[in-house]
Formats: sequence, structure tokens, C-alpha cells
Amino acid sequence: MTKSEKQAVVEELCAKLMRARSIYVTDFSGLTVQKVTDLRRRLRRAQVEYLVVKNTLARRALDGATVTGFGDHLHGPTALALTSADPAAAAKVLTDFARDFQRPAVRAGIVEGRAITPAQIKRLASLPPREQLLAELGTALQAPLAGFAGALSGLLASFVGALEALKSQRASAA
Repeated sequence: MTKSEKQAVVEELCAKLMRARSIYVTDFSGLTVQKVTDLRRRLRRAQVEYLVVKNTLARRALDGATVTGFGDHLHGPTALALTSADPAAAAKVLTDFARDFQRPAVRAGIVEGRAITPAQIKRLASLPPREQLLAELGTALQAPLAGFAGALSGLLASFVGALEALKSQRASAA
């Protein structure tokens, strides 16, 4: 690879790193071509790009994109998982695949600018999907209002009942 080709790769990777909300560094050693293809297919469905890169080029691109925290993790066979979508979806795919095939090993990650450890990535993967979390939040916010509306409805029903009783009492008295 010539120097200009390397520079082009670094610039392209740098642009992708700047667009990414989440970056995961993985060790893909021990995976066959079929398994890597399957992993890429799963990641693509989750809107994640999986790039096998040389460590020196990755270091240059990370420096160019001002992404820190990966220096110690760039050794051996390295691949980067980049996503601008849901960070938990990428973590879930990587964790599920690693559980099934013992690879790829996730070395480190950055989510929304914060460095996370492999243990934190596993916890992130165990979270429910974003849509479910938003639905649960909406339900939690709606519950007090629904309770209040129910209480008002009960008071109104009690008031109407009292008026009906008063009406029937006066009708029987007259």
C-alpha cells in the first residue's frame, strides 16, 4: 500500500469516526470468513459498520478525529464497529455473537464520547431496546395523570350518586 493510499484510508476512517456516536474495538482473531460475514450482516441490520483496520492506520485516524482512550487496545487483529444509531444495538449484536461463537472479543468502546469497559458494554447490551425504554418512560409519566383522572371520575360519580339520592329522598318526601 502506497503512502497516498494509506493517507486516503486514514482520511476516510477519520471521517467515519467523527460521524460515529459509538465506537467499539474488537479482536476478531479466530473467526472464519463465514463467521465474519455473518457478524457483518447482523451488524449491518443494526446500522453498524464493521471495519478491519491496521493498527497504525487506526491510531492515525483516531488521532485525526481526536478520539482518545483506545491507544492500549490497538494491538493484534483489530476491527472497529462504528454506529451513528443506537449504541445499545451494536453492543447487543457484538455481545450475542461473542456468546455464541466466543469471538469477537470486545476490548473497549466509546459511547457518546465516554470510554466504556467490556463489562459496561455487556451491561449496555442487556438493556431493552430504545423504543421499549421510551414506551416504559411514557407509561411511567402517564400513570400519575391516569390516576388523577380516575380519582376525579370517582369523585364525580360519587357526587352524581349523592345528587340522585337527594332527588329520590325529596321525591319520596313530597
